[in-house]
Amino acid sequence: MDYKKAGVDIEAGYKAVELMKRHVAKTMRPEVMGGLGGFSGAFSLDAIKNMEHPVLLSGTDGVGTKLKLAFLMDRHDTVGIDCVAMCVNDVACAGGEPLFFLDYIACGKNEPEKIASIVSGVAEGCVQAGCALVGGETAEMPGFYPVDEYDLAGFAVGVADKKDLITGEDIKSGDALIGIKSSGVHSNGFSLVRKVFNMSAEALGTYYDSLGKTLGEALLAPTKIYVKALSSVKTSGVRIKGCSHITGGGFYENIPRMLPDGICAKVRKDSYEVPAIFRMLAVDGSIEEQMMYNTFNMGVGMVLAVDQKDADKTIAAVKAVGEDAFVLGEAADGDKGVTIC
Repeated sequence: MDYKKAGVDIEAGYKAVELMKRHVAKTMRPEVMGGLGGFSGAFSLDAIKNMEHPVLLSGTDGVGTKLKLAFLMDRHDTVGIDCVAMCVNDVACAGGEPLFFLDYIACGKNEPEKIASIVSGVAEGCVQAGCALVGGETAEMPGFYPVDEYDLAGFAVGVADKKDLITGEDIKSGDALIGIKSSGVHSNGFSLVRKVFNMSAEALGTYYDSLGKTLGEALLAPTKIYVKALSSVKTSGVRIKGCSHITGGGFYENIPRMLPDGICAKVRKDSYEVPAIFRMLAVDGSIEEQMMYNTFNMGVGMVLAVDQKDADKTIAAVKAVGEDAFVLGEAADGDKGVTIC
């Protein structure tokens, strides 16, 4: 008996590391010390020495049951972007610059090419976020995961000067709420998505004119990474007062997280066009509107609170880096919460 006969192939692990090296190399920043394969990832902090009061920010998350679609479609090169996005968007939401990222892949069987494909997506997400992929772990766990399935999670570390932190504490009545467009369902609500839609290969491969792609392609579209958009707004001179990453819990859970006591958010649902994938979900699943806004991002991946006079400048800064934004509503006096009208 040996480890391979027990279900763990050490040689496959070595091959996976070799295959992923070229993807990881694309993410390197000058601060990274050492190469892939060490017991820890080293990152120099020399670049932040000039900050008045540097604050480290961190975020951790996984892809969730969206991975089930990747298994069904045998498409593994995008879920890594989702994993990075869910972490770095939270860091950016607090005003931070993501510095580095680490991933964790647990699988039933280490197939080097599949693992490398997953990591290629992680690396692409890091490139989009401007952070370095400094390490990770691939755990082969036979008997715990099915041989053709895996889980993917990660965490990011970023930094901000204390004076630049986005806290939401001084949002006031009349401030504009700016919505930044999402790419689709992102990585939340897929337990419900998988109950609404038929998860067969045929159904996922069906093309819909309203989507402009197949159902599977629309659902698997990776989560938007908003690091560059928020950086562009900051560079434009606009002060972001508050920021909400619209993830699990939709509008009703996430927008209040940036609001101070005594301030509510009024969202105008006719301020933008809700993407077709959400309309399909609502109709096919007979899902009530309140539940849709309490589960999904409904086409809005990030909400910023800015002074009303800065609304147009904020939208222009977001569009300058290729994203779409619009005035979603405004802050008002009232009990902390969200009103969608």
